[in-house]
Amino acid sequence: MKILVTGAYGQLGNELKELSAKYPDWDFLFTDVDTLDITDEKAVGSFFQQHHPDFLINCAAYTAVDKAETETQVALKINAVAPGILARTTKAQKAGFIHISTDYVFDGHSYAPYTEIDSVNPQGAYGKTKLAGEHLVKGGNPEALIIRTAWLYSVYGNNFVKTMLRLGNERETLNVVFDQVGTPTYAADLAAVILLIVKQSEDGTKKIPPGVYHYSNEGVASWYDFAKTIFELAGLPVKVFPILTKEYPTPAKRPHYSILNKSKIKATFNIEIPFWKDSLKICLNKLIVQ
Repeated sequence: MKILVTGAYGQLGNELKELSAKYPDWDFLFTDVDTLDITDEKAVGSFFQQHHPDFLINCAAYTAVDKAETETQVALKINAVAPGILARTTKAQKAGFIHISTDYVFDGHSYAPYTEIDSVNPQGAYGKTKLAGEHLVKGGNPEALIIRTAWLYSVYGNNFVKTMLRLGNERETLNVVFDQVGTPTYAADLAAVILLIVKQSEDGTKKIPPGVYHYSNEGVASWYDFAKTIFELAGLPVKVFPILTKEYPTPAKRPHYSILNKSKIKATFNIEIPFWKDSLKICLNKLIVQ
């Protein structure tokens, strides 16, 4: 089994790279913009003709939520045009395809965890480009799996956990938004589930139902809760003060509530999902050792 991972330098791509050692029978191809331009249909087609991957996991994304408001065309190219190209190519080559999307496709006006069939209504350019990508993936390859996730962090890349650790070592007090609620998600947990899905697909014991799935860790937190827990677990004596979103204006509007209902992915693939604080402990232990 040959597996192509695009966006290999990101948080999720790096976690997949680390986990790949547990699958010695599989041949992994890790690419990023310097080795494969996924916005170039000819380049993608040539890569597939040369390497013949059996499965593609697309972790590539433009994730600078605020910058996307002004760099919308760049975000659209990476988040929508490229996934459409990958979808058409995987369909033509009869390869499996898993594409990663986001909780930001929702407007955050709900009071119950979002299911895969709830109405979407992205509020910013990032969410709109990711939703456009979902549509192009479904149109280009109806057999594709789309996994929406939320609040990703990892030992790799730039993320909230690493930012808080840096600020926690520089400051005695911090103001953090408390009226945006979601679930912090450890990229390593998501990576493990993705490879489990690929494994179940390879086993051929059952047909993997295509479509949209939600995955985050279990539990609920505000950014304030998240920050407080990071400092407590890391042993940093930082005073955290809760503030409202309107007290910390940003170019992009973010959903106030983006908790995902994971019933479908748990039932389909028979998985248990870790509680967010338990996974955060694991990540922090790795970061502190570094």
